[in-house]
Amino acid sequence: MNFTINRLIKDTDISAVEKRTRTALAAHGFGVLTEIDVKATMKAKLGIDMPGYRILGACNPGLAWQAIGHEPRAGVMLPCNVILRETDTAVEVSAVDPVASMLAIDNPALQAIACEVRSRLVKVVDTI
Repeated sequence: MNFTINRLIKDTDISAVEKRTRTALAAHGFGVLTEIDVKATMKAKLGIDMPGYRILGACNPGLAWQAIGHEPRAGVMLPCNVILRETDTAVEVSAVDPVASMLAIDNPALQAIACEVRSRLVKVVDTI
């Protein structure tokens, strides 16, 4: 089973894709709670150069509230991470598939919420 929802975006840079990603997330009810510049972190902590790699922790507060209401420990799987990764030919956007990540929790109500979140994240990735 795939655990991510993916799209390659050519002829642009990671900063432009990040802007488009934030816009698409907002249009579908998500905010960005966390931001990690993995490239900068690896350089600062390990002295390693790598292509651009950013992690955006996206959250739809209403759906997160519902998930936590059905399973208080579901928060360990939140927020929904979206990565932006430079490749040789494009910038890849990958969003976590919440249905795949929630399979470990035997709770049908939580699975229904995960399906809704997945549907929205597919739309986000498609519109970037």
